[in-house]
Amino acid sequence: MSSLIEQIDKQRLPRHVAVIMDGNGRWAKQRSLPRSQGHVEGVNTVRKITEIASEVGVGFLTLYTFSTENWNRPKDEVDALMNLIVVAIERETPDLIKNNVRLTMIGDIERMPEFARTRLQKCMDDTSHCCGLTLNLALSYSSKWEILEGVKSIARRVKSGEIDIDDIDDNLFSNSLTTRDIPDPDLLIRTAGDLRISNFLLWQIAYSELYFTDIYWPDFSKDDFCRAIIDYQQRERRFGKTSEQVESEK
Repeated sequence: MSSLIEQIDKQRLPRHVAVIMDGNGRWAKQRSLPRSQGHVEGVNTVRKITEIASEVGVGFLTLYTFSTENWNRPKDEVDALMNLIVVAIERETPDLIKNNVRLTMIGDIERMPEFARTRLQKCMDDTSHCCGLTLNLALSYSSKWEILEGVKSIARRVKSGEIDIDDIDDNLFSNSLTTRDIPDPDLLIRTAGDLRISNFLLWQIAYSELYFTDIYWPDFSKDDFCRAIIDYQQRERRFGKTSEQVESEK
């Protein structure tokens, strides 16, 4: 892995990496294991990828941990997932503090069980002083839900006379989303081979680079994360400009 880290240009790091962690269930099925074991292995991968993201120097790491669609899974699996997430985060909190990692969350948190909200809030409070990597968990998250909530918030402000309809622009809308305090992702990684976004950060990834891999999340390694960063750095990010314009601005 050391050789891969050395290939990364520290001056051109993605400030924010978002990850759709997919494939836990298929990883377990492939090994004739219960789905729950896939989720356990997935948690181990979260630890490894958080470590390498911090080591490389990424500023923000957003992990699609539990979508609103996941509430439709069998109740036993949902209950086990909720408990696993809480226990895993509580277990990792001392190391997060040790490594200067701040924990945050986005999503429809009120929909989560009270025990999960309370205990995860304590973990966030305990890491709030950390100023290194921000580990942002998307829990009970749906981009459509987030966008609709943002629209409702703006509509209420217009109705109350706080703002005029002509005040609505990209910046105001971005500041009405749950990600208002963090930059948009530069790089979005999805594991396990599916080539779709699955209702994740639809507004925020308008100019993100997309990286898809067939590797199941439990098998996604620190080396694989480094390869995604290296691939990202080999791309030209034009944001609608020509290559010549981009080159002249360097």
